[in-house]
Amino acid sequence: MMHQNPLAYLLGLEGTALLRAFTGEHGRAFVDARIGEIRRLLEDETLADAAVDVARVGTVDGYRIWSRTYDGPNSAFDIDEPVVGDILDGLPAGLALDAACGTGRMTALLAERGHRAVGVDSSPDMLARARERVPAGEFRLGDLHRLPVADDAVDLVVCSLALTHVPDLAPVMAEFARVLRPGGHLVTSDIHPDWVARGSIPAVRLADGGPARLATHRHPVGDYLRAALAAGLQVRRCEEPGGRSAAATPQEAPRGLPGGVGPWEEWPWSLMELVPEATAAVNAGVPVELIWHFQRAAS
Repeated sequence: MMHQNPLAYLLGLEGTALLRAFTGEHGRAFVDARIGEIRRLLEDETLADAAVDVARVGTVDGYRIWSRTYDGPNSAFDIDEPVVGDILDGLPAGLALDAACGTGRMTALLAERGHRAVGVDSSPDMLARARERVPAGEFRLGDLHRLPVADDAVDLVVCSLALTHVPDLAPVMAEFARVLRPGGHLVTSDIHPDWVARGSIPAVRLADGGPARLATHRHPVGDYLRAALAAGLQVRRCEEPGGRSAAATPQEAPRGLPGGVGPWEEWPWSLMELVPEATAAVNAGVPVELIWHFQRAAS
């Protein structure tokens, strides 16, 4: 169970902004504004009883619920697809595996580039939607730890927005290396660990209406590298897209909370909107995603 307190989150944003000011990124006026805003937040009665206890759900149950809306507007797709597409454009067509394929978003990108695509996912609901999306694809029920694919079988593995849901990257990277042919390629994208730490964790509603978030793990950048190298994969490219650099315009008057903290499903985004200057300072230059291109060593 997770205890999510919006006041605690807002104070965390303010505190992180003050840390960045302490190292010289902002001046005295910014610091004074943050301390004043903290005082106002502590005095705001709308935050007093807004905390929520949130269940953690696994990927099978979580994606069964999320499958109904997964293909809706999602800014993460806009960030990883151009970079992943650019990597794929430089690779020859062959037999490609979309691991944790979800509704077939990456399977479609692979098929468009002439690959014979196989999608694997642990969610039957996601696979049903993937089959509708990519009729020419082949889809199999399976887990990232035990892919239903033979050794040395595929030329390319793509895994998008899934590895944050596994507790340990090492066995999954080893499984990717197992199914890749010598010289084959692996392309992964994930929410950046810095954004996982900021609360970028998928939210779903349980059957009884209770709040839940998918079990998500914050893997530091080095964890991907160590797991890949141990599996015999070599680094070809690493990108961290989505960093913001623009700061919010300082406000002449303090922003209140006329609409409250917003629905729980919109946290942390609605919370960030309540303290825009602190949020801009906290997120300036912080990447949103982490994208890797690895290659299995040739025999």
